[in-house]
Amino acid sequence: MADNNLTTASSVKEDAVSATRPSAHASEADATSTPAVKSGVKRPGDRIFEFLSTASATLITVMIAAIAAFLIWRAVPSLSVNEGGILGFFTYGDRWETNDTDAMKFGIPTMFGHTVLISIVALIIAMPVALGIAIFLSNYAPAKLVKPLGFLVDMLAAVPSIVYGLWGWQVLGPALSGFYTWLHSWAGGFFLFTVYDNSPNFATGRNVLTGGIVLAVMILPIIAATAREVFVQTPPGQIESALALGATRWEVIRMTVLPFGMSGYIAGSMLGLGRALGETMALYMVVSPLVDFRFSLFDGGTTFATAIALAAAEFGNEMRAGAYIAAGLMLFLLTFLVNAIARSIVKSK
Repeated sequence: MADNNLTTASSVKEDAVSATRPSAHASEADATSTPAVKSGVKRPGDRIFEFLSTASATLITVMIAAIAAFLIWRAVPSLSVNEGGILGFFTYGDRWETNDTDAMKFGIPTMFGHTVLISIVALIIAMPVALGIAIFLSNYAPAKLVKPLGFLVDMLAAVPSIVYGLWGWQVLGPALSGFYTWLHSWAGGFFLFTVYDNSPNFATGRNVLTGGIVLAVMILPIIAATAREVFVQTPPGQIESALALGATRWEVIRMTVLPFGMSGYIAGSMLGLGRALGETMALYMVVSPLVDFRFSLFDGGTTFATAIALAAAEFGNEMRAGAYIAAGLMLFLLTFLVNAIARSIVKSK
């Protein structure tokens, strides 16, 4: 009897539970009767934002293409009358003769050499300093000092280039002249520190080395800010694991922070190099113009940007202006290539 009562109670409980559950047929009917929400529906705000972002990206692309087309359009006529044509443009390094527009002779090897040499000097000086700043701000600096010190470093990028030029010309160059004399006294036999008889830039300090130092200060905040932003993104789990294994602070940075942020550091350096390649006013004031390229840091120099600035008064003649626009085209391609390399490094990591 008790077993029958238990069986009856359990069957009643099961009936009650099953009554509260929707049947499979009812579920199918509800699913078919209820309209499904479309995931691809776009609201007016989404459409507007998508249009504006697409238009902005397209506009930037069109502007870059238009600049490149303009440079090519203005450079081709001058290249066509250049002695040696396009080949001479890449091989004539000791002359830039554009006074006679019917018999022009100009080339970019000298400008290319000075531009690359000054930029590399700036990069060699700025990269280790920027790395030290980024590591200090991301791992060693007290929390209260991180923002003020980071702000001061970032403010270096806000200083106008002409101010850097005045500082390098009036202060840094004369201050380093004694150091240059001492350096030349024991390293003058090395080609980078040779002083030639017709070089007036050694005593005044208006040379490639001074220009490289000024450029290093200018690109320092770009490299430091980029590296710092990547270093602080290091996964905390990796840092905590290294500390748990008994690693010191420096070992943690060397084994976790640096490997994780190396791509950002290199990309920031490439962006700084792109800035250095196109700098005009600072080098215009700091480095004395010189036609010859002799790999000496104590020589003057003429970069792509400073050559165009020096010849701005001659741009009334279209053919003469076209020769310098051809040089500007090479600078455009060079900076574009450097920035493309930086982007590829970031994406590959």
